[in-house]
Amino acid sequence: MEALQRCNESKYECLLFDMDDTLYPLSLGLNLACRKNIEEFMLEHLEIEEDHVPRLCLELYREHGTTMAGLKAKRNPALIFNIIYALGYEFDNDEFHAYVHGRLPYNNLKPDPVLRNLLLSMPQRKIIFTNADEAHASQVLTRLGLEDCFEGVICFETLNPPPVENVVDEDKDTAAEYIRPSTILCKPALEAMEAAIEIANADPKKTIFFDDSPRNIVSGKAAGLHTVIVGSSTLVAGADHALSSIHNFKEALPELWEGEGIEQFEPTVQPPPVETQVLA
Repeated sequence: MEALQRCNESKYECLLFDMDDTLYPLSLGLNLACRKNIEEFMLEHLEIEEDHVPRLCLELYREHGTTMAGLKAKRNPALIFNIIYALGYEFDNDEFHAYVHGRLPYNNLKPDPVLRNLLLSMPQRKIIFTNADEAHASQVLTRLGLEDCFEGVICFETLNPPPVENVVDEDKDTAAEYIRPSTILCKPALEAMEAAIEIANADPKKTIFFDDSPRNIVSGKAAGLHTVIVGSSTLVAGADHALSSIHNFKEALPELWEGEGIEQFEPTVQPPPVETQVLA
């Protein structure tokens, strides 16, 4: 009841969290290992020239949001070392994720009781929004001891559902709305931000978005969200707050715990802790 009352008095009702390098520090090494695995996938499975892989990996990440999205893109060829890569590679999404994430040093992630207690003390709805796949999100949240701290997870599969197969004729028109598009939808695309807000059933004016990526922060602000850059002590473009660590947000954002009475909205009851579900 106390949490409900505080939530009702607060001007924020939903907190949208990035996961990797936001809920845990970059220094744990998962980011570097993930990039190494992606480069090995490009070399071994797509047979891209070894000397070109690192630069192409980085260029595609910068242009498309993720290297995977860039590899599958059927336009905007990349010019690397005077060689044009037409891209549009065909590979199974699940196989890619299994290869890239299956060998990550998850043992570097340890339970974080401090963050857990902070999250559970907050009356707002809390949702993960990550470009990663469901299996990786589950691994990370479980190892951090945060698997029951969030209402749900918006992940790769949420924004990029598998294609509809074996559809009978009379259902084709309906099913067409759910058929996966040819391009991958992911942050920092504004369309991905807006889709996440809709899936979360959140009011962007009453939602705070936490992310470690400056370009994601820019997109979050463009979508109307309040924004917090994590892992930086200085503000970046589009950020309302800067946190050197996710553990510092109680000091930086005390209003999340203290009702300000500035904006009122319907009471939202935080459900009891249960295993986090993927939102779709």
